Amino acid sequence: MKTKFYLLLFIGMTLFSCSKKEQNPLLESFNTPFQTPPFNKIKNSHYMPAFMEGIKQHNLEIEAIVKNTEPANFENTIEALDRTGTLLSRVSSIFYNLNSANTDDELQKIAREIAPVLSKHYDDILLNNKLFQKIKSVYLQKDKLDLDVEQNTLLTKYYKDFVRGGANLNKEDKTKLIEINKELSSLQVKFSENVLKDNNNFKLIIKDKNDLAGLPESVIKNAEEAAKSFKLENCWVFTLHKPSLIPFLQFSAKRDLRKKMFMAYTHRADNNNEYDNKDIAVKIINLRLKKANLLGYKTYSDFVLEDNMAQKPENVYALLNKIWKPALKTAKKERKQLQAIINKEGNNFKLQPWDWWYYAEKLKKEKYNFDEELMRPYFKLKNVRNAAFMVANKLYGYTFTERKDIPVYNKDVKVFEVKDSLGSHVGIFYTDYYTRSNKQGGAWMSSFRKQSNNGKKISPVIYNVCNFPKPLGDTPSLLSFEEVTTLFHEFGHALHGLSSNCKYHKLSGTDVARDFVELPSQIMENWPGEPEVLMTFAKHYKTGEIIPQQLIDKFNNAKHFNQGFATVEYLAASFLDMDWHTITEPVYCSVDKFEENSFKKIGLIPEIVSRYRTTYYRHIFCDGYSSGYYSYIWAEVLDADAFQYFKENGIFNKKIAKLFKDNVISRGSTENPMILYKRFRGSEPKIDALLKRKGFN
Repeated sequence: MKTKFYLLLFIGMTLFSCSKKEQNPLLESFNTPFQTPPFNKIKNSHYMPAFMEGIKQHNLEIEAIVKNTEPANFENTIEALDRTGTLLSRVSSIFYNLNSANTDDELQKIAREIAPVLSKHYDDILLNNKLFQKIKSVYLQKDKLDLDVEQNTLLTKYYKDFVRGGANLNKEDKTKLIEINKELSSLQVKFSENVLKDNNNFKLIIKDKNDLAGLPESVIKNAEEAAKSFKLENCWVFTLHKPSLIPFLQFSAKRDLRKKMFMAYTHRADNNNEYDNKDIAVKIINLRLKKANLLGYKTYSDFVLEDNMAQKPENVYALLNKIWKPALKTAKKERKQLQAIINKEGNNFKLQPWDWWYYAEKLKKEKYNFDEELMRPYFKLKNVRNAAFMVANKLYGYTFTERKDIPVYNKDVKVFEVKDSLGSHVGIFYTDYYTRSNKQGGAWMSSFRKQSNNGKKISPVIYNVCNFPKPLGDTPSLLSFEEVTTLFHEFGHALHGLSSNCKYHKLSGTDVARDFVELPSQIMENWPGEPEVLMTFAKHYKTGEIIPQQLIDKFNNAKHFNQGFATVEYLAASFLDMDWHTITEPVYCSVDKFEENSFKKIGLIPEIVSRYRTTYYRHIFCDGYSSGYYSYIWAEVLDADAFQYFKENGIFNKKIAKLFKDNVISRGSTENPMILYKRFRGSEPKIDALLKRKGFN
């Protein structure tokens, strides 16, 4: 009887629990300040149902456009299309940020499962012939519709997206394209996952204190804290995350350990283990070529660049070659100087890639009496962040007020409300600055919600993610000057997203040509080095003393130092990207052989390794920069030319700042980027300012 009673009780409780179905916060209105994501309520189990509901709603919205019996026009087809997919976009933006910045095994499993589903969903839309015919009918009469510039751009982009998405293909080729995209989406997720896992797979554990020779005390303390985080005692741990790796390569006197760290870093996902990316990379490249050919393009680069400022692969190669020659010449001079130091110390070995950082640091001290580590105590993260806010205030009138009532996805994340000079709400800005093992390496900006004003005013919700050292005890997070510029760089992207003033979601924020998107970020890198900015934040974290002028002078004297190396390693990666994506026949050789041929062609010296090798090149295999890594140097030409305009008229010149805001960072992709740039600058950019900045002329 007891058994029967408990069985009935269990059934009753089960029915009761099922009747009270758990609410999914991703599917409800966000009852938070400014409708920000309710991270305190979102669980991993909510994502897949939310994705599926988002897809369902998106399909119904598309179906409503297709079934509309009225003749297709701009309002009922193009504007209506821009309003679709809101829920799916919201779920995707939240999920993919967390999968990059705060991931776990469960999130990665969901990413693998949803990738082919989303790929098919978007293909089904792009290959929906009835929808395309409506778009096409509007496009063919666009000259008679009296559209403004933004409306005309939106119509053109949607039409081109559908054509580029395969709308004009026959049924058989459409099926092939769907399969290619599906496979690509899965391979790209796996590639990214492998890089993170293999990156975390390596630890340099030092137990002998003598092996710490040459390392600054702050670096040693960080390694001690890293050991504790791994629950290891009486040792020091160094990882492949940049705040650990770079100082080790710069200062460790132990050449064998430098080599071990360097080789581990440059062989990530290239260790013939379960995380190896060599075969995956080749599959992705060959599938991309197949896709490009199917769509009528000679190479994948031709397909990608059609929508960029560069337009053609030849234009990219022309720019890269123009800078490569003086950069390589400078790098060879630097190599000679470093080898001279090695010889002077009585060593008989030849300079190797794992030696470059170490001897460059020695050369800097010898040539300029400058040790960059002496600057670190003056670059407290909080002060640097506030300086970025100050620059935005002086340029654009923005204010940033911390909001502690907005949920975050990790305790390290901070949230700010952004207002304009009139006190009106602009948007919300999240910062996630500290390194952690479940975060992808590098730094980036994205959005939880883009700005738009198509029937309803939507304010942007933007975030920055970086990998800076964590505070240690009473010592705050202290940055190198390179990390200072990284913070300003990503903040420039954030300003681009926050300043957006566009009607349509598709055209707003940072959704611009890949070789234009880095202009707003890279121009911001100029301000922290300017004396009137530097003096506001470069204060010793203990004493509050402003950075000594003598140290600033040394820094400025050394600003062209090692520019050959920095430019060559970047350009080598840009050439590699272009070489992979300009193949006209499938690749069957090994990744190593392909890289060897690519670098031999440009004459890369063996003492410098490309900034990215194929197996961990997430930019081009996962992050949308395929045939686009060149965009950093392309945008550097723009930013050097643009900042010169500020320098000539005052770095906080309100008139120029307004021109930049009104024509660059607020306009999204509403017009051709070169037209926008010329409207700001008055002319096309010249390369002279960039060559001068790098000391190449």
